[in-house]
Amino acid sequence: MKHVVFYDAQCPFCFYVKKILMKFDWLGQIKWVAVQETEKSGKYPYLEGRNVLDEIHMLTKEGEITQGFETIRRLMMALPFFAAFGVLLSLPGASRIGSPLYRWFSDHRHQWFGRYDLPRYA
Repeated sequence: MKHVVFYDAQCPFCFYVKKILMKFDWLGQIKWVAVQETEKSGKYPYLEGRNVLDEIHMLTKEGEITQGFETIRRLMMALPFFAAFGVLLSLPGASRIGSPLYRWFSDHRHQWFGRYDLPRYA
C-alpha cells in the first residue's frame, strides 16, 4: 500500500516539486494523483468538499486524510532522503509556524509561478 498524494497539475511549482520528490521515492512509497483527475474519475469521494486546489492532500497508508502542512510533514517522513527534515517538522510547535507559512505560500504560488492552461502529468 502506498500513500496517495493529490497535487495541482496546473500549478508549475507543484508540478516541479512532484517531479523532484519522485526522484527521491526510492522505496516506492508515494502514488501521485492530479487533483484534476480526481474530479473526472469519481474514485476519490472522500475529497469532495475539500479545498484540494488550495492545499496538497494525502491519503495515508493508514487511511487518514491529511492536508497542507501535515501532508508536507508526512511526505518528508516517507522519503528517506528527507526524513530528518520531516522529524524537524514534527517537533512540538512546528505546526504553529509551518501551517500559516504553508497557507501563505499556497495562497501566493499562482502569483509567483503562474498557472498552466492545461494540467501537466508527466
